[in-house]
Amino acid sequence: MNRKGMLIAGAIVVVLLVGVVAYNLLLREPAAADGPIQAIPLGTQAPVAQPTAAPAAAAPTAAPAEAAAPTAAASPAAGGELRFQIVPDQSEVRFKLSEVLRGQPTNVVGKSNQVAGQLAVLPDDLSKVQVGTIQINARTLETDSTQRNRAIRNFILNTDSYEFITFKPTAISGLSGKAALGQEYSFDIAGDLTIRDVTKPVVFKATVKPEAADKLSGSASTVIKRADYNLSIPNVPFVANVGDDVTLEIDFVAAPVS
Repeated sequence: MNRKGMLIAGAIVVVLLVGVVAYNLLLREPAAADGPIQAIPLGTQAPVAQPTAAPAAAAPTAAPAEAAAPTAAASPAAGGELRFQIVPDQSEVRFKLSEVLRGQPTNVVGKSNQVAGQLAVLPDDLSKVQVGTIQINARTLETDSTQRNRAIRNFILNTDSYEFITFKPTAISGLSGKAALGQEYSFDIAGDLTIRDVTKPVVFKATVKPEAADKLSGSASTVIKRADYNLSIPNVPFVANVGDDVTLEIDFVAAPVS
């Protein structure tokens, strides 16, 4: 084989090796979720701190009798505390970021309903609300592209080794007074967000609304920096300018803990 032929053969080998590595890192079939997500019971977690002087939340001035503090279908705990947990089938978590895909600006959205967590409410004193650890099964996040999904799971989030993204609240601010059905309450939840093996403090802006005695609905969002969590993007020719800001959102429905 002449020198030119050897160079061509060598180039082919290199291309094949790169293809194998790319497949193993990015496009191989990632591990599936181990099972439906389960909430970590609040009783196994330390209480979340409340500030000594939380901003007052105005209560409705003319609430009808039936719009008083909600009483869940489940039996309240000692002291009138009501415990709820997120209903995955009625909830959704999302991440959003921007990228340039094949020369076109694109907004990437990943979604999953595999989110779990519990919260405890004392209807007569909202300053004593507790929010437990929130878990998301990262293996179930889906975008509009199968190839992107595999790259996210295999390379960016390494979900074979780190199945769950977790948020552990450390403080809640902005809640006080009594709860009333149909009233929406806004507050902040500070805590520690863990993605893969990196944990950073974040603050979620949240709202919650007691829809009925046995139903809470709400949402929360925050913005994190991709670089803070060492979330590197694969170097592929058709993807460029991936944004560093990642918006995290949750819309949830919670029902009484049975």
